[in-house]
Amino acid sequence: MRIGVLTGGGDCPGLNAVIRAIYKSSQNKGWEVLGIQDGYQGLLTK
Repeated sequence: MRIGVLTGGGDCPGLNAVIRAIYKSSQNKGWEVLGIQDGYQGLLTK
């Protein structure tokens, strides 16, 4: 399974902790985590 992580670009308390938890949980399950660059435009071009 592949999981994409996309943020809206604004500041958000705890965002780094959430991204870290997604990554660590996914690695335990053998899933691939993808970072989406350039916001929603980057999502549309993938």
